Amino acid sequence: MNRMHTESDNNHAARRGMGANIADPFFAEGLFDALPDVVFFVKDVEGRYVVVNQTLVQRCGQRHKSALIGRTPAEVFAHPFGQTYQAQDLQVLAGEAEIEDQLELHLYPNRDPGWCLTRKHALRDAQGRIVGLTGISRDLAMADKKNPAYRKVAAAVHVIHEQYGQPLQLPELARIANMSVAQIERYFLRIFHLTPRQMIIQTRVDAASRMLNGAASVAEIAQACGYGDHSAFTRQFKATTGLTPTQYRQLRPSRDCA
Repeated sequence: MNRMHTESDNNHAARRGMGANIADPFFAEGLFDALPDVVFFVKDVEGRYVVVNQTLVQRCGQRHKSALIGRTPAEVFAHPFGQTYQAQDLQVLAGEAEIEDQLELHLYPNRDPGWCLTRKHALRDAQGRIVGLTGISRDLAMADKKNPAYRKVAAAVHVIHEQYGQPLQLPELARIANMSVAQIERYFLRIFHLTPRQMIIQTRVDAASRMLNGAASVAEIAQACGYGDHSAFTRQFKATTGLTPTQYRQLRPSRDCA
């Protein structure tokens, strides 16, 4: 136990020593500029952008980082997306929650939807006070079809895509893939970078967003996408897209004209 404490103390001391010698604490900005599939940002205690990478600039339809610095998401993104992101930031800045691999559907400047996983963590000073936040939003990668377990897991994925309107239980998906529950969760993450539950949500929200272009009611769409409870569907859809189903439907005409 004493050895573990000693190693931990040494690690903290090394980090503090190096941190004190680094002239620019935001040295990672240039590294994240080289990642076209990752959005990176640092915000101050008011939720205003302090550091952004070039990918975020492009996703916002801008050319220069100066167009974002000093502004909040509500001032950068179209309504109501910006307000949703800002509310999320304020929760993190208040110490209420940190975001860990939140599955989100974003709209890019050309109005095409894209799936990503978002993380947001509070930044604290030496006294433990929150002084800002940092985060990344990573585009979902293509499936690793070279993984030896891909075919077995793909059988479960096929069921999700074909039967998303039905109750889908993890033990049944594991049985279809001829795996244990622990194995299928592990291989889903390795191959698709998603948990089985996240893929079910992604598939259902994708289907719902397409149905919202038609005449079906929100209640009918909720039922068709596997949500017996209309309010549960609305909560999940908003948590994933930042919009209620009704707001998404109202936004659609402007997307088609973009």
